[in-house]
Amino acid sequence: SIAPVSSALSMQYESLSVQEIIQQLFDRKNMMVDLDPASGKYLTASCIMRGKVSTHDVEEQLYKIREKNPDAFVPWIPNNMQLAVCDIPPKGLNLSGTFIGNSTSIMDLFQRVNSQFLSMFKRKAFLHLYTEEGMEESEFSEATADLIDLVNEYRQYDKASPEVDDEQPDQEGELLTEVHEDSLAHSPTNQV
Repeated sequence: SIAPVSSALSMQYESLSVQEIIQQLFDRKNMMVDLDPASGKYLTASCIMRGKVSTHDVEEQLYKIREKNPDAFVPWIPNNMQLAVCDIPPKGLNLSGTFIGNSTSIMDLFQRVNSQFLSMFKRKAFLHLYTEEGMEESEFSEATADLIDLVNEYRQYDKASPEVDDEQPDQEGELLTEVHEDSLAHSPTNQV
């Protein structure tokens, strides 16, 4: 998502605070993809701010968002939100933000695209345009299978939670908990 999303004329009269920019970044209306972020969980996220802004202020607002919506983020990836600040604002603005999130809610979009593709593929619509260029029909079937695997993987991570193994007291008598590594081994955290 990006913020602010408004006309150049209105920006002459409007100056948004860090809090307002962060709220807009997490607002569904500002997202560049038609999906409901509330239907999934963020695996990782990156917030990029441009303009004269205090890193502390931005981190504080991101912390408030995370505390207000704990179910929106997976608990088993620590420090899964990154922040970058560039003190040079974009032309015509004092402050702007960009948010890039890897959310399990993207599986809804993938399922929608796959469904639309399959309805066209059954009728072999536009298929000749690709086969004439050297592609084979089987490549489309493989791509569909890969997309279904990706959806299933996101579904797995959407439902995943930290599993507590053995609780053993350490030297000072505190309890230590271990998280199962196997549920995290194939996390799609590098995909955005």
